Amino acid sequence: MLWSDRAEAAQEALRQHFWNPDIAMYNIETPCPNGECNTIFHYWWMAHAVDVLVDGFLRSKRDIYARTLAELHEGILRRNGGAFPNELYDDMEWMAIAWLRAYAATGREAYKETAFLLWGDIKTGWNDHMGGGIAWQKSQLDYKNTPANAPAVILAARLYQSFGREDDLEWAQRIYGWQKQHLVDPESGFVWDGMNRTGDGSIDKEWKFTYCQGVFIGAGVELYRVTGDDRYLEDALRTAAAAEAELTGPDGIFPDEEDGDGGLFKGILARYLAELCLCIGSAGQPAAAVLVRNAESLWAAGSSGSRLFGTDWRTPPAGRVTLSTQLSGIKLLERMAEMEKKGQLFQEV
Repeated sequence: MLWSDRAEAAQEALRQHFWNPDIAMYNIETPCPNGECNTIFHYWWMAHAVDVLVDGFLRSKRDIYARTLAELHEGILRRNGGAFPNELYDDMEWMAIAWLRAYAATGREAYKETAFLLWGDIKTGWNDHMGGGIAWQKSQLDYKNTPANAPAVILAARLYQSFGREDDLEWAQRIYGWQKQHLVDPESGFVWDGMNRTGDGSIDKEWKFTYCQGVFIGAGVELYRVTGDDRYLEDALRTAAAAEAELTGPDGIFPDEEDGDGGLFKGILARYLAELCLCIGSAGQPAAAVLVRNAESLWAAGSSGSRLFGTDWRTPPAGRVTLSTQLSGIKLLERMAEMEKKGQLFQEV
């Protein structure tokens, strides 16, 4: 079975089990009788839902994806009170990244306007606390972390690639420089989560998340694409190796990071590991082998018939399935389909 067919099956499961036309958004879990589960608005989950819809559209060109994107754009706007910005800089970055991709895929101007609006707000998060960097949230401007900085690099670099504005490239390089200096282990390339969360300047080195590795890899890949500077690619390769060494088990599978927000983490790493592979071709063979192992395990574990994915990519989900974990699995399958299409899947080494 082709990976494109598997990705489509997982996308169909997302539509059948999560889409809620009454709110023009996805339910945050399944089962969710009468939408009763939607007591919390998971803004950044919806951003990643946009991202996987773009994946599906680019792969298949099916109109269902474009229609759902348009509905979701309105649903998010309505649920967020008629405006796209919110209090969390990292959340806004994911939303901007997703709608920028949607604009590139569909040409719909409203999506570009959303990305520009959010980018303008995101830049206000940069300040001199901890030597620079973008804050995690507007109510805690002195707490700086990888989730609020590495995705901002991805966004700024893609804006530069799309529109050629030099200021966007300068922002991408400035943020990347701060991130690498403060939150990347100089010995291994492993990416730390954040600093000064508790107000004492300390770094949360004990928080070891797939998410943080993925976004820094993505930042390096995007800056390499727009500058051609090999140092960014070297950083990304180093972090990819560190992530595998530190975070995969003996079977090579990424860890169970539970549901909730953690349910998205592995999918984010998978997306940007795949971007690394697509960027460098056969030189990415080790990273591609890691993705193949995880994707085969995920697909085998997907509950029979429903193609729902849980927190552990080794075992079928039991009971409820959160939107975050379903999106995470689809991210991996869609990237596998893209790598398959471009001949970037290799045998294990």
